[in-house]
Amino acid sequence: MTANEKKQLMITACKVRMGVIEGTHAAKAGHPGGSLSAADLFTYLYFKELNVDPQNPNMETRDRFVLSKGHTAPGLYSVLAQRGFFPESDLLTLRHIGSHLQGHPTLGKTPGIDMSTGSLGQGISTAAGMALAAKHTGNPCRVYTLLGDGEIQEGQPWEAMMFAHHYKLDNLCIIIDNNGLQIDGNIADVMSPYPIVDKLQAFGFEVAQIDGHSFEEMEAAFAKARETKGVPFAIVMKTVKGKGVSYMENNSDWHGKAPNDAEYEQAMAELKAQLAEVEAM
Repeated sequence: MTANEKKQLMITACKVRMGVIEGTHAAKAGHPGGSLSAADLFTYLYFKELNVDPQNPNMETRDRFVLSKGHTAPGLYSVLAQRGFFPESDLLTLRHIGSHLQGHPTLGKTPGIDMSTGSLGQGISTAAGMALAAKHTGNPCRVYTLLGDGEIQEGQPWEAMMFAHHYKLDNLCIIIDNNGLQIDGNIADVMSPYPIVDKLQAFGFEVAQIDGHSFEEMEAAFAKARETKGVPFAIVMKTVKGKGVSYMENNSDWHGKAPNDAEYEQAMAELKAQLAEVEAM
């Protein structure tokens, strides 16, 4: 990755975070914390990793992305807008009646959405099914899915992982956003999923553990995922919930509530300052 490529990804990630704040503030609802922790991942996927075309969102050979932790739709919508799937101004319609940007991703309503998600645990099962179907039909696409670390407290993801290993789905890459917090607090206190890496390996996955805010580490992990044959691949990324907005960082209160006017102004001021700093690099 060149220095300029990294700079452009950092600029885009700042804009994705700003879109999260814009959307949730306009909706007076939503899930900013986990959207912000995954903003760098969303940016890397849609601007570096995925084979997608905003002008042809239903391209048969496109890579598929399933947001298993569907409540973080504000982050996904923001990056789709940045990538050109729809106008950025649409973000201000988040959760409004008649908008194509509802509280959780909806297949058939929003360009770039490959699966309706929101019931936690189910997205990874769909992704595994997509990966198996692609193998049966000879489709060269890859399938990616993002789970929350609170989500993997449920049983269905582990059934899907067992399925993925059994059918040798090396075209499947699962990513776990390990920000350590869920709506009720610290995941280790609510129902600890640790040790996550050991469990994934026990289920037959090749695993990379990375800093989820490092584009260089993402690049290396996704390259390894593409090179891995015969088994599925998992990336466990350590992140900061609410990343980029000081009062939201590492604060589970911001799992599922929107900023008020004063909080919106502070968040946008902080993100604009970060953007200016990156642009000046």
